[in-house]
Amino acid sequence: MKKLNQKKTINLGLFLLILFSFSCDSLDDKKGRFLLKGNEKLEENDPKSAIEFYQEAIDLDSAYFDAHYNKAMAHLRLNQLDQAIHAFSDGIQVNQSSFESYFQRGLAYLDNGEFYKAREDAQQLVQMDSKSWKSYFLTGLVEEKLNNYPQALASFEKAVELDPTNSDLLVNQATLLYYEQKSEEALIILDKAEEVNPAEPNLHNLRSMIYFDRESYQEALDAVNKAIALNNTQAYFYNNKGLYMMFTGDLEGGLDLVNQSIKMNENNPYALRNKGIYYVLTGDKVTALQYLAELNENYPDMPLVEEYLEKAQGL
Repeated sequence: MKKLNQKKTINLGLFLLILFSFSCDSLDDKKGRFLLKGNEKLEENDPKSAIEFYQEAIDLDSAYFDAHYNKAMAHLRLNQLDQAIHAFSDGIQVNQSSFESYFQRGLAYLDNGEFYKAREDAQQLVQMDSKSWKSYFLTGLVEEKLNNYPQALASFEKAVELDPTNSDLLVNQATLLYYEQKSEEALIILDKAEEVNPAEPNLHNLRSMIYFDRESYQEALDAVNKAIALNNTQAYFYNNKGLYMMFTGDLEGGLDLVNQSIKMNENNPYALRNKGIYYVLTGDKVTALQYLAELNENYPDMPLVEEYLEKAQGL
């Protein structure tokens, strides 16, 4: 009986020691473990589980900035823009000097269609760091969305000045030059972007659009094929290719690609325009008018809409 009691005493002591060690686990250790688990899940491409772990950390410490920020980035992985914006805002309340939080929230606002809120974040970035290309990059994106093309172009030029080897900035600068109908200047910038990063698909797509405007349809097709080879997930690449195929005589193949782009992104009015053009080229007046008349009403400045509406009316 004595040995048995001694064994119980030893086991009880060991249990109390373990319990004591857990009870002494600091709050920083506990929330830190949840953060690390969240990071591991994010690396495993499981953002939903990552969010749960980040929330556990936040429940322990509502002022845990890293958990708020990482949670927001996980929401972005799931394209949950409202939740991401909310999480970035929570983090900013904790740390108002987080430049990256304003930058990422501004991008999320843009994607969510909240352009004026994105502009506020862009202005905040310029105040926080006027030497960062990101400040002017976000400003340029915002002004582009608001159709303030001269201001957008000036912002991208400033961003390129600060980071001249950033192909994304160069492509955005070229895009604004294209919008301003300065195609020759845009092509020069695209050549610079290709020297920096020939694997940037958007530069090839933009180049294809310039070739199309010049009625160099085969060159346009060759350029957009390069874009698709580098990134086959962008609906507007397929939409553009479909249009170019129509103008090189492959009407049915072009329509197939336009329809494919609509399946990938059903909210693209340019794809509807291209379907309208297809029906004009095939002589289907009724269907062509169904597409083009509505587009002309809703998007009167969209290229080719008015031209092909008139052609449809004349069938």
